[in-house]
Amino acid sequence: MKQFLRQPLQALDPDVAALIAQEAQRQSDRLELVASENHISLAQREASGSVLADTTVEGYPGARFLAASEGVDALEQLAIDRARRLFGARFANVQPHSGTQANQAVLLALLKPGDTLLSMDLRAGGHFSHGAAGTVSGDWYTARHYGVDPRTGLIDADEVLALAREHRPRLIIAGASAYPRGIDFARFAAIAREVGAKLMVDMAHVAGLVATGHFPNPLPHADVVTTTTYKNFRGPRGGLILCNDADLATRLDAALCPGLQGTPLMHMIAAKAVAFGEALQPAFHAYGAQVLRNARALGAALEARGIPQLTGGTDVPFTVADLRPLGLHAAPLVRALDALQVGCNAVPVPGDTDFQFAHGLRTGVSALTTRGMAEAECATIAGIVADTAQALASGLLPSAGAADAVRALCRRFPLVPSPAEPISSPSTSRSPSR
Repeated sequence: MKQFLRQPLQALDPDVAALIAQEAQRQSDRLELVASENHISLAQREASGSVLADTTVEGYPGARFLAASEGVDALEQLAIDRARRLFGARFANVQPHSGTQANQAVLLALLKPGDTLLSMDLRAGGHFSHGAAGTVSGDWYTARHYGVDPRTGLIDADEVLALAREHRPRLIIAGASAYPRGIDFARFAAIAREVGAKLMVDMAHVAGLVATGHFPNPLPHADVVTTTTYKNFRGPRGGLILCNDADLATRLDAALCPGLQGTPLMHMIAAKAVAFGEALQPAFHAYGAQVLRNARALGAALEARGIPQLTGGTDVPFTVADLRPLGLHAAPLVRALDALQVGCNAVPVPGDTDFQFAHGLRTGVSALTTRGMAEAECATIAGIVADTAQALASGLLPSAGAADAVRALCRRFPLVPSPAEPISSPSTSRSPSR
């Protein structure tokens, strides 16, 4: 048995080892523009694969249902303290296995089955865990949705207020998956107060920018804030819940455990603690600034090639390209780019009613920025996207040179440095002179 426990993966299960190696190579050879993707540090990977994967505990530090060691409690408390410091929160729950489960815990804590919530429509850029049909949030509760102005693509706060007055929700949700602009959290809070609702902000796609001060912090306005710990935050897979009210924090804790989850994933909480520590460093602030410069450079370069940005720009780590001027749906373009090893995804634009025929292309820059790419590289990538889109619109195949350009960029900015190459901060690196 001891021999079995000590065998490395390659020896014990070469099939799994080969598939992991295949995925590592795919990521290395790919320009990842999917806004949910990023690359974690070696330190986070070590923590998430540590002996803590063997640890079974339930409950919270100092109040476990199953006994935990002092070290395990201290580790979770460290993650909590770092999260609180990072976002300026009085209370933090670091146990959610995902952003969706963080959102479900909030609903369980604040609503009863059948209660009404008001959130952004999926077709306007919202997220399915905010009340979409076929999900717990949509099936257990009565979901009403606000959209965006069809002309500007921006949230119409007057519409949100009118819907809140009409439906009297117990919870209003702000935050989205494909909305490229800032959100007036103070206005949302005022609307919630007027109708007697709680306000939840899901900042999953901008958490890294919030942490670095490059996007407004919703905590001064929201009753509760949720987020994933990956995406732009550049941490491990998981979720986080933040609030400033002691009574609400107690309800949220109980809703998550034992309400939704049993034992927390302590190895992932360890990786979260590492990620929070990384985000407290100056290099992460520089990373956030570069992410915004890259997103704006990518969007501007697409506009220069005749592909406008939804809302005319971006305040977030991605841009949404509007393909309607090309008469092109996004799905064929996503497939064509994927064949070139460029990842992105289709999203609706105002007026779209069928996700299969959406006209929006969401292109994120968080992963590219982690690799060290800057504005010049984003302009090159925009050219690859635009060339591919215009070829499809003309009924042509993408040029063979596009795949060569992708490979060249991936070689210039490898995910894993060579042994002789110093590891520099990806947020401050620039294009090599060569």
